Amino acid sequence: MTTVLVVDDQPLQRYGFRVLLDSIPETEVVGEAAHGAEAVRKTAELRPDVVLMDVRMPGMDGIEATRRIVESGGRSRVLVLTTFDLDEYAHAALRAGASGFLLKDARPEELLAGIRAVAGGDAVIAPALTRRILDEYAQHVPADRSDPSEDPRLASLTDREREILVAIGKGWNNGEIAARFVVSESTVKTHVGRVLAKIGARDRIQAVIFAYDLGLARPGAG
Repeated sequence: MTTVLVVDDQPLQRYGFRVLLDSIPETEVVGEAAHGAEAVRKTAELRPDVVLMDVRMPGMDGIEATRRIVESGGRSRVLVLTTFDLDEYAHAALRAGASGFLLKDARPEELLAGIRAVAGGDAVIAPALTRRILDEYAQHVPADRSDPSEDPRLASLTDREREILVAIGKGWNNGEIAARFVVSESTVKTHVGRVLAKIGARDRIQAVIFAYDLGLARPGAG
């Protein structure tokens, strides 16, 4: 059972999500919040698996709420709801530690797949949105990036693990990585887990940010 906290300042929107999620045996809405401060408080109180987080809300917005939830070190992961015309918010949410993104008008099956992915410690499976967000994000990476050779987290990786990190940064899934290096997907999964642990990334999206920050990946790289 995956527990979910729904955060949105629109009562009808919260009600719609609750009805959908409560209709699925594998999910349970354990609470609702109308703004960021309430989301932070209820996350600490209810400890849901996933916080379904709106971005634009009165008072504390979803980005600051995400940052506080992640920095608390709790088990809850944040799935941010966004739209293509709000990419600037998505960049900030990535930095705040969000584990994934969905469009607000995502189909029910996409929403449920996203919640499952985030609850399982992975990024949301929404390739088009994720690729656009990350490509746009890369345009905002400071010109004076860190020297990769000076980052101790990168130095802790084996040669193969570094190759895996670069592949993750390119947006490749486990199947694509397995085909590229002629190994099994289970082997790739093991490598990915080790990479995430060594660089201190919560999930693949955070690993992509790490790769972009160090210049290991760039927009359009194949």
